Amino acid sequence: MNAQQKTIALFAGVAFVLALASLVGRALARRVTSESGRATVDNLNERIRAWWIMVAIFVAGYLLGPVATLILFALTSFWTLREFVSLTPTRPADVWPIAAAFYVFLPLQYWLIGIEWYALFAILIPVYAFLILPPLAALAGDVGDYLLRVARLQWGLMLTVYCISHAPALLTLDIPFYLDQRFLLLFFLIAVVQMSDVLQYVFGKLFGGRKIAPTVSPSKTWEGLIGGGLSATALGAGLWWLTPFTPLQAAAMAFVIVAMGFLGGLALSAVKRSMGAKDWGTMVKGHGGMLDRMDSLAFSAPIFFHLTRYFFTP
Repeated sequence: MNAQQKTIALFAGVAFVLALASLVGRALARRVTSESGRATVDNLNERIRAWWIMVAIFVAGYLLGPVATLILFALTSFWTLREFVSLTPTRPADVWPIAAAFYVFLPLQYWLIGIEWYALFAILIPVYAFLILPPLAALAGDVGDYLLRVARLQWGLMLTVYCISHAPALLTLDIPFYLDQRFLLLFFLIAVVQMSDVLQYVFGKLFGGRKIAPTVSPSKTWEGLIGGGLSATALGAGLWWLTPFTPLQAAAMAFVIVAMGFLGGLALSAVKRSMGAKDWGTMVKGHGGMLDRMDSLAFSAPIFFHLTRYFFTP
């Protein structure tokens, strides 16, 4: 199949699965009578509805082209950085470093990806933002919790802009015999990340009991991680035909994505708990804030990008 045929088959398959999931969700909603069961089914149906929205946005990005996809992810970074800054404590003296993060480094990062300047895109935030933001905060003269304030902003910028930007950066990889199919590689990443989250939730609800880190994320269980993680890895292996990988390579890549996504969710849950918050926001019904959906992607995208670039580009 050529790239267009693969994409049509892919979107048709996703629509079929989501339609089936919607029917199953409605049937469960009618049958479940217990309060806890109803809450679980309601949460699952909200996740399915959110999936419809996310897939529709993804299809729109594909139809409008790489520039639209890049803008879509830039807006995602803007919103997630906003959620991060809104939830973490700041002071009036932080206005200039925050402004630089939003209106200088964020657009510059995505512009560098757009012109495919990898050498600078790879170091802009870890080097230049790391060195420039602290003096901007120091110029205001407020030394109260200075190190904590600067570290929070640097960490938020790395997480929401630098890490997330590696997802659309997949569209710039020069993979032999695959240049017209790179959008499918982005879909592979997002599909494995999101299905891993959903499957871990389902396996945790069905078989969960032993919590991994109850004070950090009470919903994460060993049963959910193992069952959902292995299922998502198998799904990734089954999607090998979308990628430049063999089935075994696709399974290995999916396993790395699952592992890093789990670590990202755990780390971001710890950040939220440390600030007494359950979610990063309320933007996506049933999913919390945008960053609640992007935490796994933020940790998995850079690793997946660099593994692909190292092993599959000249």
